[in-house]
Amino acid sequence: MLKKVFMAPDPGRIRLRFATRAVLGIGLAVVACGLAGHSLTGTITGGLAALLALFTVTDATVRGQAVTTALLPAAGLPVLSAAAALQDHAVARDAAFLAVVGLGVYARRWGPRGHALGIFAFMLFFAAQFLHARTGQLAELSASVLLSVATAGVVRFGLWCYERRLPPAAVPAPPGGTGLARITTRQAVQATAGAGFALLVGQLVSGERWYWAVGATWWAFVNTTSRGETLVRGFRRVLGTVIGAGLALFVAVPAHGDAALTVLVVAVSVFGIFYTAALSYTWMMLWVTVLAAMLYGLLGVLTPSLLALRMAETGVGALGAALAVVFVLPVSTHSVTDAWIQRALRCVHACTAQTAARLAGDPDADPAPTVAELERLLARVRLSVAPLVHPLNPMLGRKRRARQVLALLDDCAREIRGLVAVAADPEASHDARLAAACWRVEAAVEALTTGRDIEPRTAPSTTEPALAHLHSLERTLAELSTPLRTPSGSPLVGA
Repeated sequence: MLKKVFMAPDPGRIRLRFATRAVLGIGLAVVACGLAGHSLTGTITGGLAALLALFTVTDATVRGQAVTTALLPAAGLPVLSAAAALQDHAVARDAAFLAVVGLGVYARRWGPRGHALGIFAFMLFFAAQFLHARTGQLAELSASVLLSVATAGVVRFGLWCYERRLPPAAVPAPPGGTGLARITTRQAVQATAGAGFALLVGQLVSGERWYWAVGATWWAFVNTTSRGETLVRGFRRVLGTVIGAGLALFVAVPAHGDAALTVLVVAVSVFGIFYTAALSYTWMMLWVTVLAAMLYGLLGVLTPSLLALRMAETGVGALGAALAVVFVLPVSTHSVTDAWIQRALRCVHACTAQTAARLAGDPDADPAPTVAELERLLARVRLSVAPLVHPLNPMLGRKRRARQVLALLDDCAREIRGLVAVAADPEASHDARLAAACWRVEAAVEALTTGRDIEPRTAPSTTEPALAHLHSLERTLAELSTPLRTPSGSPLVGA
């Protein structure tokens, strides 16, 4: 886990810039709230709003990101008002919280914008419980949210908009067999059921800090689509919380709310959250736990027993999510993984076709976009297969086959990148052997995605780079047929 975080490549230093900009944007938002004379509660609310504005907005274009950022207060402020108004009406408050959970997950059917607005709404309701917000504070809290989102927007789209120099990084939509609408509907029901369990049991554990359990359930459903993915995410949340609470014992508790030390640790925690988010959910949760502990220190309520309670509530929330995905409208890991693998294989064929056309002299053929799409699809395959290759998974046969599939798909991507590099050479030429090899790649992909046999073939040796990559791609696709075409009673992934 340490190697994954500290040795992972960071092309273009995107993660470094993402994290550094977050520290700058959130820091300026907190300063702006302080200069506006807002209380500690208002300043914390503003800092959270800025964090969410910089973290959750992931539209494909800068313009789309700006629109979503501008819409965040419209989604969050009504929820904040409801949470404050219902603070002394437990039954109505709990019902409203569960409604926000369900609607927030359901909104993901509208893509990144719905996803961001749902998270922002949920987190402002959560923040109202965290800070015990009252109606008398609404004017200040609303002003803090508006000011902080605006400040974060100025930093993101004005002072440091590095995305303008990057190609759009659209997230591939889920395959048609597991349509986005169907999955979000199921997950909305699952999340509401899991949050209901977490709310009830969480209140039995603590009548004051029960909302941590609901938050743990909610975040188990973020960026997941199947039963296995949600279970793994819940486990990683618990692990990150436990490690983070242990670290907080040595950092946050001794600080006793010391302002200078708190500012330093909060800045490091924010950087850690943003820098590790794309690499390790466990590490991200470690930093979230430390950040929360420091805020509790500022509020003067942090104790070792509070950290122990947070771990217990997180466990309750993870259990709620686990029960929901297992028993309520489950979405199997096998079906989702199979769909993503088929999408990746068809993208392999599209890359090959575009490259062959480029070698044939077609000036309009450009394999670069399809190669980028292949990389994104492979990342999604890895996320989907994660439950099977998890160290705690006892199904060794499926784990072995899943690792073999991932390795062979990575080999396919490597050969595709080499083929595209050859095609980029203006002196590269096309001949009949390339056309025949491309046709065989197409036939192999078709066989893999329709369940037909791939005829074994020994490719002749060649010194032609393009042909060598195509022959290697043929062999790799043929090798994929063994782990993919498993008996029906023993699917590749079935968690």
